Amino acid sequence: MKKFKQIVCILGALFLAGIYVCTLVFSITDHSQTKSWLSASIYATFAIPIFLYVILLMTKLLDKRKNID
Repeated sequence: MKKFKQIVCILGALFLAGIYVCTLVFSITDHSQTKSWLSASIYATFAIPIFLYVILLMTKLLDKRKNID
């Protein structure tokens, strides 16, 4: 289960970094969707860690339940 948690956290960090890079590239190129990408980046900054926390909490609860049985 520890390996699964590590993979989930690494994927979340890579996804956030990718969103930030896309936002930076679009802001430099003066793309028409820059404001939308910035909004998505700000939203993802909060939503992805919350989603990852929920996944990790569920794995902890499932692991405890597995040990009880």
